[in-house]
Amino acid sequence: MNALPKDPLVSLLGAWSGDINIWSVIFRILCSAVLSALIGTERSSKRHSAGLRTFMLVSLAGTIAMLADMFVYTELHAGIFLLSAGTVIATTQIATNSLFISSRNQIKGITTSAGMLVCSLLGVSVGAGFYTLTLAAAAAMFFCLSLLPSLEATLKDRSNHFEMYLELTSSLRLKEFVTTIRELGLRIDDIETNPAYVNSGLSVYSVSVSITKNELKKFKTHKEIVAALGTLEYVSHIEEI
Repeated sequence: MNALPKDPLVSLLGAWSGDINIWSVIFRILCSAVLSALIGTERSSKRHSAGLRTFMLVSLAGTIAMLADMFVYTELHAGIFLLSAGTVIATTQIATNSLFISSRNQIKGITTSAGMLVCSLLGVSVGAGFYTLTLAAAAAMFFCLSLLPSLEATLKDRSNHFEMYLELTSSLRLKEFVTTIRELGLRIDDIETNPAYVNSGLSVYSVSVSITKNELKKFKTHKEIVAALGTLEYVSHIEEI
């Protein structure tokens, strides 16, 4: 069965790589392991909970499932790829369950969860013998995870909207804080008591603001604005989140 006669890499490697045989199976599993290891290493280097082993296992699961589906299709002529579809669905569920809300009222793990889903699809792709697609997608994924964060941070810092984590010495000073930031040229979009600190005795808030004064938009970064607010005597701690 020559699954991918038009794939450039199949033409380069030989017909064996497009067939379902012991060597192509080993080759696809190795490709899946190596590519997912590269992506997992990038995640581990940034101390994410889902790292090297997780990404390798997710990709290998997709590859093995697709290989099994293709074998069933070849031998039994069954046209429904149930195992590969089920693996992707299961990975989606695992990725969803890995999301959590941090103590600073932020949803964490979104990028890692999305990465696990894409890695599962990469495993399915290489298992099907789509080598060119797999390599291109893996390169694009690695680019997104390793090179785009700095650009994302730059765009975020230039935004007129940002969110702050705020600790006040007393909840009675919240009104004073609101008055002060309005005078500085900031509009409050939302302010919430942080649920992680309810009944703890601490006055902790998540504050979303927009910069409305032109002077602030032109000459002040988020970091400088937050640093200025941190000098207020009733602010025990403040930082952008």
